[in-house]
Amino acid sequence: MRVDSATFAEAEEAAEWYAAKLAQHSDILVGTYAPIAGQDAIVRRLTVGEDVVGGWWVTGGRFLSVNLVACSPHRVRREYACPAR
Repeated sequence: MRVDSATFAEAEEAAEWYAAKLAQHSDILVGTYAPIAGQDAIVRRLTVGEDVVGGWWVTGGRFLSVNLVACSPHRVRREYACPAR
């Protein structure tokens, strides 16, 4: 299992990272999926404190999970603080 992680001060930076991770793995996605949210939609979700969670089956029976956790304030769990703060 490989884990890539990063912390971003701005929602735009996080959305760019999310899009880059998906682009990096786009050639190994298998199956049919609903359209993936665009960067503007991701920025809106993060800005209002919503997490962005995505998961896709990829070749070899593996699963790709790309997630962004919103914080300060998180829409549902206001007591959660950002790890970078």
